[in-house]
Amino acid sequence: GSVDSSLSQCVKLGGSDLPALHSDGDVVIGGFFPLHYVVTEPQHSYNIFLIYSFYQRAFRWMMTMVFAVEEINHNSSLLPGVKLGYHIMDCCDHIPTVERSEDTEYNGINGEGLKTTKESSTCLYYSPVPAVIGLASSSPTRAVAHTLGPFNIPLVSYFSTCTCLTDKHLYPSFLRTVPSDLFQVRGLVKLVTFLGWFWVGTIGTTDDYSLYGIQAFSNQFGRQGGCVAFHLTIPTSPTMAEIQEMTDTLESSTARVVVVFATEGKLLNLFLELAQRNVTGIQWIASEAWVTSSRLASPQFLHILQGTLGFTFPGVSIPGLKEFLLNVRPSPKPGMEFFNMFWEEHFGCNFRYNPGSEDLRNTDSSYSDVSQVRISYNVYKAVYAIAHALHTFLNCDSAGPSGGLCEKHSSFSNGQFLHHLKMVNFHNQFDEKVYFDTNGEPVPLYDIINWQKDSKDEIRFIKVGTYDGSAPQREQLQIIKNSIVWTKGQLQVPVSQCSAPCPPGNRQATRQGEPKCCFDCLPCADGEISNKTGSTECTKCPEYFWSDKDKVKCVAGEEEFLSFYDTMGIILVALTLLGFILTSIITIIFHSFRNTPIVKANNSEISFLLLLSLKLCFLCSLVFIGQPSWWTCRLRQAAFGISFVLCLSCLLVKTIVVLLAFRTSISGSRGWKLFGTSQQRILIICTTAPQICLCSGWVLGAPPFPFRNPNYQALTGKIVVECKEPWPPGFYLLLGYIGLLAFVCLLLAFFGRKLPDTFNEAKFISFSMLIFWAVWISFIPAYVSSPAKFSVAVEIFAILASSFGLLLCIFVPKCYIILLHPERNIKKGMIGKYQR
Repeated sequence: GSVDSSLSQCVKLGGSDLPALHSDGDVVIGGFFPLHYVVTEPQHSYNIFLIYSFYQRAFRWMMTMVFAVEEINHNSSLLPGVKLGYHIMDCCDHIPTVERSEDTEYNGINGEGLKTTKESSTCLYYSPVPAVIGLASSSPTRAVAHTLGPFNIPLVSYFSTCTCLTDKHLYPSFLRTVPSDLFQVRGLVKLVTFLGWFWVGTIGTTDDYSLYGIQAFSNQFGRQGGCVAFHLTIPTSPTMAEIQEMTDTLESSTARVVVVFATEGKLLNLFLELAQRNVTGIQWIASEAWVTSSRLASPQFLHILQGTLGFTFPGVSIPGLKEFLLNVRPSPKPGMEFFNMFWEEHFGCNFRYNPGSEDLRNTDSSYSDVSQVRISYNVYKAVYAIAHALHTFLNCDSAGPSGGLCEKHSSFSNGQFLHHLKMVNFHNQFDEKVYFDTNGEPVPLYDIINWQKDSKDEIRFIKVGTYDGSAPQREQLQIIKNSIVWTKGQLQVPVSQCSAPCPPGNRQATRQGEPKCCFDCLPCADGEISNKTGSTECTKCPEYFWSDKDKVKCVAGEEEFLSFYDTMGIILVALTLLGFILTSIITIIFHSFRNTPIVKANNSEISFLLLLSLKLCFLCSLVFIGQPSWWTCRLRQAAFGISFVLCLSCLLVKTIVVLLAFRTSISGSRGWKLFGTSQQRILIICTTAPQICLCSGWVLGAPPFPFRNPNYQALTGKIVVECKEPWPPGFYLLLGYIGLLAFVCLLLAFFGRKLPDTFNEAKFISFSMLIFWAVWISFIPAYVSSPAKFSVAVEIFAILASSFGLLLCIFVPKCYIILLHPERNIKKGMIGKYQR
């Protein structure tokens, strides 16, 4: 009850003194066009001057609306009996900023949209107004859409592309005949990535169109692996210092591709500075707001903007439009202010001194160039969409008392017309299907335009591709790459990169604190490859494969084993053969002198068996050389273990015989009976049998097998072919039993070390056992620590060293007596003073 009654009253904002183009009709359509724009002219670093210039391009858009309305009024099949009128106002491209306060806000509209909302209220004063066509910029469009939304009055934009306007909760009555920037951004990201550009700069302004567009582009570009090198924001009224600072950034940056979301008027000062400095070599990617700008395509900017690529809307040639535009004439009558402004701007004259007798047909300008109109076509479609919605809303096709004419007394205030406009669906004269989706937007179709210089050194907008946001992903972007002329007239795609892509065989390592597009190239590690340019990771080769020297492909790993052809293998084979030949020679000598006392002493049969076992010890080392196979893996350790046990068993018997011959108190004949030839054979069999059983069980139960060991690939790049032992204790049990026999032999021989000098075989056996133990004790750590084929070589060396030790210590002294001192090879020489 205490509310001021004045708050509930509606008042008219503004007055009739605002310039407008008006035509009466049964239904009046509102229109907003940016007929004036602001050019800031920086004088020095601190002061700027604002100059309002007339925008001829927007004047053509306005005249296209007038043309479409008049064309509909002459069409008897569309809105019969209804005359359309229009009320068009200048919304200006520049929105002055005022201090924001509670007094300058209305229903969420801040001070930036105050002027436009006042003009929209003035436009609505001329009723009935079912819909408004406008505006060209997103920020003022948001303000007007916010104002008209509560009244359910449709606002159909022909050039406002901001994705923010898609929000139907904030802008329920907003529709547009131009696609949302959402689709343009997707197309631009596809375009730059398709051309191989992942290091680009961006330029924008402070309005919603630019802010939302740049943000969406940066996000989607980043998800595709791209990086934004820099972002420049052109202030509403930039100073000369700010313009120069932005130019410095463009001139020094390594990014040679720049994506620009801005209107042409906001770019003039920056491009003027770039042209003055002759900053060339930048590949410009233009949004639809300036890609067909005739002002920026002037010869003044040719050297810096040639090759520009960008998205624009499909263009058509509207029949009759050019003639209509050329018939425009100035007039001093009220309501003709826009025509007079256009005339003065176009011809550079003033009505105070010139009567306006010029003829537009004698001029060649962008105003009359309607061969491929785009924004004008969006205006044209907006007018026809409203007309078709009115046709349905006014029941123009229903038979009634009006005789097929439209009903003229319908109310537009309850939102029903908005519903009809959203549901509009028709084919126009260009065979394009005109309709709005659930968000009030058209099909996202774009042409890709390239700025190319013609023979007259003038810029021509050449179509080089298309983008259809409604098509399947792989079919959306269609571009004729060979028809594109790039910056500076080049025919090769420009390069824009922070770091050159790493060649195959390398990976990209991002520099700390820098974007991911700035990286160093590091060679792939051994065993890893990268087979394409720009790899971020190296791929590990499969098992048993290794990288080639260039790290670009995986090849079958080189197999390594102790080969007969290796230097080491040749040396070991030579030593093996030497040992076998020496043993054979000694055997021949012993056989030739088998009846002499030194051979017959303590059972010559055991001596020949010992020589045979030594031959086997030498020969078993050959099984360790060469590529491991199924049979060599089973044979090598068994042959080694049994040969050495047989050898040590013979030595054990010889040692016992020597001790019995000189240490026992039993008479000789009785001693030989207790440990005669049969007992000696039994002892050899009994001491050898456990090793034979162990080796047989090992080979049959868990046999070693050939195995390609990749563990050494990281160090050598080779696969070691070895015998894998599934039961490792088998080898150590085998070795342990050999060590046990060797220890017993050493112990017994040690007890006989002080036997008579004329027959000191026990001393030689002791010495041979010491060599044997020294070799095999050092073998274990060397075997464990040696890699790959060297472990096999260590084992062969141990076999050969111990075999040579036994051969040289046991038999060479006897051969020395047999061959060089035969006088000592007598029975007396064998028993000396201990003879009984």
